[in-house]
Amino acid sequence: MKTVDIIRAWTDPEYRSSLHPDQLAQLPDHPAGAVELSDADLESVVGGMPCTKTTYSTNNTLGWRCL
Repeated sequence: MKTVDIIRAWTDPEYRSSLHPDQLAQLPDHPAGAVELSDADLESVVGGMPCTKTTYSTNNTLGWRCL
């Protein structure tokens, strides 16, 4: 399998679904690793929770944070 085809299979779900099972078997694992998270993993993520009060830090750190 050509490098361009491997990268396309990693990034294009429609192209990947069009591959023959033999081609899929030759496809190496994506270098970034697994990209799927379970519902339990997603429930434990706090970053998406709404904040009621925020502050902007100016002492050597940048960004908004929840209080």
